[in-house]
Amino acid sequence: MIAVSIVKFYICVKYKIMIKKILIALVVLFVLIQFFRIDKTNPVSAIENDFIEIYQPPVEIAAMLKTSCYDCHSNESKYPWYTNIAPVSWLVKHHINEGREYFNFSEWTSLTTKKQNHILEECAEEVEEGEMPLPSYLIMHSESKLTQDQIETLEHYFIDLREELSTSNK
Repeated sequence: MIAVSIVKFYICVKYKIMIKKILIALVVLFVLIQFFRIDKTNPVSAIENDFIEIYQPPVEIAAMLKTSCYDCHSNESKYPWYTNIAPVSWLVKHHINEGREYFNFSEWTSLTTKKQNHILEECAEEVEEGEMPLPSYLIMHSESKLTQDQIETLEHYFIDLREELSTSNK
């Protein structure tokens, strides 16, 4: 009985030591990754290439785009305090890079008419389906959450603009 208790105690002590080593290693790793910073500079782009500058949407629409879309889909990304902490900063930068790669409101004129048309269609669908802004983005940016009225307004704006562009390009 005493031998079993001694073995259990020994295993418990070994287990605690192993957990302590793992925690120390994780803390050291966390500190080390802080030295791998993301680039927070926004690319320079000409204002005359920007979606809002080109189409001059109503103030309400422009505000919704700036608040809910431009952080990831433009060269006007804002980097909040938590982008100073890796690995969260890496995830945010990845989302911004993906958003800009898909399309960039700041470089709207670089897209073909066909691509612009497709993007407007996608914007209407993504907003209507609640896919954009990304739910993960809304966790830290609650001000970007669109109300049902805003969703409908933005969706109709994208659809109407798409139709307007389609008829003017014929």
